[in-house]
Amino acid sequence: MSFDFSRIQPFMPFMLEGVWVTLQFVSVSLLFGLVLGIVLAIFKISKYRLFRWFADFYTSIFRGTPLILQLLMIYLALPQFGVDISQFQAAFLAFGLNSAAYVSEIIRAGIQAVDKGQREAAEALGIPYRPMMLRIILPQAMRNILPALFNEFINLTKESAIVSVIGVTDLMRRAQITSAETYLYFEPLLFVGLIYYVLVMGLTVIGRLLERRLKRSD
Repeated sequence: MSFDFSRIQPFMPFMLEGVWVTLQFVSVSLLFGLVLGIVLAIFKISKYRLFRWFADFYTSIFRGTPLILQLLMIYLALPQFGVDISQFQAAFLAFGLNSAAYVSEIIRAGIQAVDKGQREAAEALGIPYRPMMLRIILPQAMRNILPALFNEFINLTKESAIVSVIGVTDLMRRAQITSAETYLYFEPLLFVGLIYYVLVMGLTVIGRLLERRLKRSD
């Protein structure tokens, strides 16, 4: 067995550029998933049964099917109906819609964990439901669920390698291109694997620091 990392050295800057591509669409996906997840979470605790059914059905679909299937359905199936969609758009839509299903459960649990006395006090003061949720309940819930949301960001970063199957030039896709050019597989995959590891460990450290900060502020 022999390894020759010198042959992939000219491709290392090319593979490193994939970090920006990966973080870019993961960040957009998380933001989209967070906004949609908040809406779904509010639907899940709504007094209207139709809203609850819709939110539960949505969650069951995106949690009950593989992410790669959702990605391929958006990228390959939508053009069949005349929808022109780019690789990047398909990637962030698939990841955003999938993330919203998980984020909604996290936020729902966080909202329900807020002391009921907060809602009762707001209702006693005559505060309408919408301002109560936006200004009283959600801020407290978000404070409690930030660590879980950060874990979702980490999971999205790791799972982002899936988008290489539709040609998005992320880290994994660039490793595949390097392998095709050099006929080496171990070296490019190991290099990209180390990059993923550093990204995930860096995000993990930031998440722990944030969690400690929240504990100290309590």
